[in-house]
Amino acid sequence: MRAPDRRRDFRLLLAGQTTSQLGTQVSGVAVPLLAVVTLHAGPFEVGLVSAAGTVAFALIGLPTGAWLDRMRKRPALVAADAVRAALLATIPVAGLLGVLTIGQLVVVMLLVGAARVVFDVGYQSYLPTVTGPDRILAGNAAMETLRASGQVVGPGVGGVLVSLVGAAAVVLVQAVTFAVSAVSLLAIRAREEPAPRLERPHLGREIREGLAVVVRSPVLRATAAASAISNVAFAVASAVTVLFLARELLLPPAAIGLVVALGAVAAMAGAAITPRAARRIGSARIVWVALAVAAPFGLLVPLAQPGWPVALAVAGAAGGELGQLVYAITNVSLRQRVVPARLLGRVNATMRFLVLGAFPLGALGGGLLGAAIGVRGTLWVAAALVLVSPIPPALALRGVRDVDDLPATPVPEEGLRPRRRPRGAAPRPGRGTARTRRAPRP
Repeated sequence: MRAPDRRRDFRLLLAGQTTSQLGTQVSGVAVPLLAVVTLHAGPFEVGLVSAAGTVAFALIGLPTGAWLDRMRKRPALVAADAVRAALLATIPVAGLLGVLTIGQLVVVMLLVGAARVVFDVGYQSYLPTVTGPDRILAGNAAMETLRASGQVVGPGVGGVLVSLVGAAAVVLVQAVTFAVSAVSLLAIRAREEPAPRLERPHLGREIREGLAVVVRSPVLRATAAASAISNVAFAVASAVTVLFLARELLLPPAAIGLVVALGAVAAMAGAAITPRAARRIGSARIVWVALAVAAPFGLLVPLAQPGWPVALAVAGAAGGELGQLVYAITNVSLRQRVVPARLLGRVNATMRFLVLGAFPLGALGGGLLGAAIGVRGTLWVAAALVLVSPIPPALALRGVRDVDDLPATPVPEEGLRPRRRPRGAAPRPGRGTARTRRAPRP
């Protein structure tokens, strides 16, 4: 049998993810506009919809990582895409029947978020299977470059489509793109090694092992803190950004999509330059440098006003997106390099839990702040949070240039144990025929 072509498999993975990201960005404009324009939602309700999409990371993130470490990742990724496609298709159906409500939006986003947990954790653990260990950084950068291209095109297309056919119908685009992603994954030929079989599967112990790796590693702890702060800031801002653009800057839906798309151009550029920047600055040092360079751009967004000062919002979003994406690529690549494969699913899940578990609170807090101090004041709070995000990784990685210079990641001593030989089975070579000693309880 001919060996799988990694380039072909990676192209399929890229195609599926680019398509689904395009749909995500199209509906990323459509869903908030659906809540604000069609259902007349206020800041708190918009924050509630936003929070629903990420609360699953706090609820099921940790057990999902342990579960995924027991199995091959691709079937789980395909199932997650299929579930998201089916759930999102219910929104245009309800809109067509005239029965769509904020409650349905919250429930659908909650369930879609649960499927996203499975996909995101599994995808970060599956990528090294497709790229090989020596191409992880380049693979992450290429993936983010093409996904960022969806961020460039998607919001503009979403804004125009919302104006033409309505926000509920636009969500159908995302449902279709998730189906395309599932088909692309099914076509990949790369052989995925089976997961080690546990002697006695114990969900609690497996979760603790993933937590222990993050807690014992100063670098993983620091990047988790930086990512959590950045994501809380983004969550706070996301609750009021559409309101800010629509009601403070007086922009129509098409212009809102264009503003978001222009900011994403910088993200695409950031993804493209990441491998070269990592070589020049250092594959470990760039993790905190990217955040430090991007943080001040967040201060430009709340300075924007109607008219030409809208450019400040575009510049702030562009600078922030560029730095955040460089950070995201290099941070994930660092983790994929230093964490053993058998623990990667649980460590990814732990990181997603710590990083995105606070997102719903940030989104709800952003909605409450928007109602209490106004949308512009809320954006100032978000900008202040971003300014402190580079501090933890800068301290943990000081003096370290490249990932290869980092000490080994501490792992649990106990680890995974092989499945116990059934009673009565023939003794293993070299063990003799004496009574087999029972393995200690984990």
